[in-house]
Amino acid sequence: MCDVKNTEALNIIKSYGSIDGGHHKQWVLDQVVRILTGCPMIEKTGVDCNGKPYTFESYGESKEYKNWVADHNNGDEGPNTYEWSEGVAP
Repeated sequence: MCDVKNTEALNIIKSYGSIDGGHHKQWVLDQVVRILTGCPMIEKTGVDCNGKPYTFESYGESKEYKNWVADHNNGDEGPNTYEWSEGVAP
């Protein structure tokens, strides 16, 4: 049986994982990481392709998320060897 975090992560993947575009798929990955690292749900504002603003719910940041990203970015060449992308919400 899945716990709440796993269910939320699977729902994000199911709902948005098939949308075309690497930038959208990266957003899905980022949202899954945020869910699994206990980030709170927040409301964000974006701008669509026609320049119109819109609001959407997304996950904010937690200390665990920030630590995960820092660990991801760390490599042989130091703390900024890699760059984590938040992607673009579909």
